[in-house]
Amino acid sequence: MEFMKIGNRVFDTRNHTYIMGILNVTPDSFSDGGAFQAIDKALYKVQQMVEEGAHILDIGGESTRPGHQQVEVYEEIERVLPIIERVVKEFDIPISIDTYKSQVAKAALSAGACMVNDIWGLGFDSQMVNVIREANASVCLMHNRHSIPEQEAKDQFLDNVIKALQESIQKAEQGGISSNKIMIDPGVGFGKTYEQNLTIIGSLSRFTELSYPVLLGTSRKSVIGLTLDLPITQREEGTLVTTVMAVMAGCSFVRVHDVEKNRRAIDMTKAILRP
Repeated sequence: MEFMKIGNRVFDTRNHTYIMGILNVTPDSFSDGGAFQAIDKALYKVQQMVEEGAHILDIGGESTRPGHQQVEVYEEIERVLPIIERVVKEFDIPISIDTYKSQVAKAALSAGACMVNDIWGLGFDSQMVNVIREANASVCLMHNRHSIPEQEAKDQFLDNVIKALQESIQKAEQGGISSNKIMIDPGVGFGKTYEQNLTIIGSLSRFTELSYPVLLGTSRKSVIGLTLDLPITQREEGTLVTTVMAVMAGCSFVRVHDVEKNRRAIDMTKAILRP
């Protein structure tokens, strides 16, 4: 897929790596829980990310960190809707809603979001594909699983992840979502061991070969903290390394907290790789 449509934008996914800026309007996200629940603080963060070069905003109202507490639908909607409405009014940037619940997605898309970032790849809520299709929205299909097999060889693991992503793609397309509105995410940090997370990052070309835009989301995650023995506040350099690897492997998007530093890393890597 050479181009992807998200809202009113067309992304050249073959030749560029775009930045998805993270905005968590939750009290308990692993990295910035509670920091942007107030609308004025959230809008200030949005302005900062836009000025620093974000191409998409990913707004989430429920933390999906390991061991997170599931939030009721009405509460998740109450968290995300006011900020989506204000961002749509005040900024010209596509908005992704980070949710796996169709009711939340429907409310967010009605308020002006144009993509759903589903951590269960359409596997949690059977109505999600219909909501996305009816809104003519885009989708990010992430790999996830409830449990990790006790014995899973490296090649078998990668094959299993790819097979699951292909099943999510098939579900999306059979549900009426256009192929040029689908991206995939191998799901670093979700249903994987530490070693398997490193394997994903080191095998990104396996995913870009699937001919769909690939998003890599590693920002400040535990795989970096465990590797470098660092707390969440000191994982930016590790994140930048994974962003460089994403560019080199041909990933089309990276989902990050620090937009400016990652944009610089992308620009430098692209300059080196440019023929």
